[in-house]
Amino acid sequence: MKQSIAKALLDISAVGFSPDSPITFKSGIRSPVYVDNRQLIYHPPAWHSVIDGFKSHIELQDLQYDLIAGVADGGVPHSSALAFILHKPSVFIRKEAKEHGKGRQIEGGDVSGKRVLLVEDHVTTGGSSLMAVGALQNAEATVTDVLSIISYGFPEAVSSFKDANLTLHTLTDFDNLLNMALKRGDIRESQLAVIHDWFSNPRSWGREYA
Repeated sequence: MKQSIAKALLDISAVGFSPDSPITFKSGIRSPVYVDNRQLIYHPPAWHSVIDGFKSHIELQDLQYDLIAGVADGGVPHSSALAFILHKPSVFIRKEAKEHGKGRQIEGGDVSGKRVLLVEDHVTTGGSSLMAVGALQNAEATVTDVLSIISYGFPEAVSSFKDANLTLHTLTDFDNLLNMALKRGDIRESQLAVIHDWFSNPRSWGREYA
């Protein structure tokens, strides 16, 4: 599964490489790698691979849940599609409560007393996942597992999930993705070395390449 999902992301350019022209994340981290899984909904074959991958992983790991939640905005299409094929209720979590209407942060239905499986499109530092988990817990839901298509695997994210007693499940990882990108010619050996250097310390790397 890890290789097939990696291939699907590369095929639609949902993951790209720009070691010579780094981009800047919201967190301030400068990166030679970008992930844009929002493109998946425009490419049905790749999107089917991801949703089927989530379904298979849930069954393989025997994850227990009452409903599925998506983190706005990127996780919502995937959580909704997954809930649809699994015949499960679905909600989504806004970054903050609406300032009008009923002022809800969680949209779709009542989560009180429910065990919720949270879906992300991608995990960087883990901030959006933890925000969503906090909102669900404030609404008296239980969250123990988070599904994501891919994660950078940053130590700070790993530590944050551990501290929050959360298990992060990903469909693929960057080792598989980078190896496949190299074989396909999407990146060169010299570029791969730069990317590996970034992964070793992403925050300090940005200062060197600023």
